[in-house]
Amino acid sequence: MSFARAIALTLILAACAAGAHAASSSYRYDTTHSQIVFSIDHNGYSRPFGRLHIAKGWLRFDPDDWSRSATELDIDLASLDLGDADWNKAVLGGSYLDSAGARYAHFVSTSVERKDGDHGVLRGKLTLRGVTREVELPFSANRVGKTIYGLHTVAGFSARTTLDRNDFGITANPNSIGRTVTVWLELEAILDDAPDNAPDNVPDNQQSNPAKETP
Repeated sequence: MSFARAIALTLILAACAAGAHAASSSYRYDTTHSQIVFSIDHNGYSRPFGRLHIAKGWLRFDPDDWSRSATELDIDLASLDLGDADWNKAVLGGSYLDSAGARYAHFVSTSVERKDGDHGVLRGKLTLRGVTREVELPFSANRVGKTIYGLHTVAGFSARTTLDRNDFGITANPNSIGRTVTVWLELEAILDDAPDNAPDNVPDNQQSNPAKETP
């Protein structure tokens, strides 16, 4: 191969690599519009709901190749809302979520698989109470686009999974509280205005609170 052809090939490969990188965009979670809801059996009478908030996190999403996507986030256990202050305090205690021992649950993805046009499976590791387990979250990619006021580009997703609380060492009251926890995630992430900043370099104290728009 001649020197000129080698240079030309190098430039083509570099352009292709740059294009592939550009296709994957970085987002930060909108902590106002992202919520986690869970439900668990209460002695066979009902399945009450609780709610948690995401403290911070990032998302890298490639709409053309979902396998290049990734995410990492922290869930603030202290944000727990069961609709009653006494129940909140009890569930945050050492027998259950133990928020004093570890305030944040942490999730980091290991793979993303696309099933069809709008649906996929997110696989990753969830750390809760110092225990790490692999989890799968079937999800739908709802929409990527500008908000109605044009302030942000937003990617929206919905996911649902089930967890076994015993897997994370939460074994108290097995005769009155169910073992299986159903979890729903409604997530919105805002396109990062500084895409050159690698998501894993996001400072710990960064809060994903963008300029707000009315619903």
